[in-house]
Amino acid sequence: MKISAKTDIGKVRSTNQDSYSAGDLADKVIWAVVCDGMGGANGGNIASETAVKVISEKITSGYHPGMNDNSIKHLLVSSIEAANARVNSASKASEDLRGMGTTVVAAIIKDENLYISNVGDSRLYIINSKSINQMTVDHSIVQLMIDQGELSPEDAKDHPKRNVITRALGVESSVRIDFSQEQIDRNDIILLCTDGLTNYVDDETIFKVCSETNKYEIADKLVELANANGGGDNITVVAVSN
Repeated sequence: MKISAKTDIGKVRSTNQDSYSAGDLADKVIWAVVCDGMGGANGGNIASETAVKVISEKITSGYHPGMNDNSIKHLLVSSIEAANARVNSASKASEDLRGMGTTVVAAIIKDENLYISNVGDSRLYIINSKSINQMTVDHSIVQLMIDQGELSPEDAKDHPKRNVITRALGVESSVRIDFSQEQIDRNDIILLCTDGLTNYVDDETIFKVCSETNKYEIADKLVELANANGGGDNITVVAVSN
């Protein structure tokens, strides 16, 4: 499988508080994780880097051939729980890092099975020849307002609180982690990203780029577009495809 990945500081921020990692395991299994940090001058950097490091290590050391669905779910969720504990502990140990946290979206792809876990508003999409589908639900103020009928998805794009999340990894000693398992086709593209992409490039354009761009260049092209549209945040994209 092909992995196209890129992170970029954007046009406005002074530091890049996004982090990501991706790779392959036994049995041609692919994994990926994307985090968007928050908190203080350095807190966001440390939160996202720590979370990615812990999750990457747990997945790569904990996976073994022949794992069933429940075992993979446990591996993914427990890896994020471990990252939450590590980030939370670090935030309590230093006054400068107090309150830091990070979003996370992580995935394991095995054959036609996609296992997804997320906290916050970083997203995972499945893109095929006909459509783009967001598989994660944002843990954000605007998503709550949409769910309650107070805001339309169109108005949410420009809402002043669109960047306020309701759930983050590392802020508390425990965290609620969403998990889902999806069936995928071998030609599907799995896209993980931070809101630095989705706040500046709409789903229709993401679909168009993924449909028309060389698979190895998807991340570069999407980051380029986000920057061209303002680049008001750090931008991270990981695309996995056959």
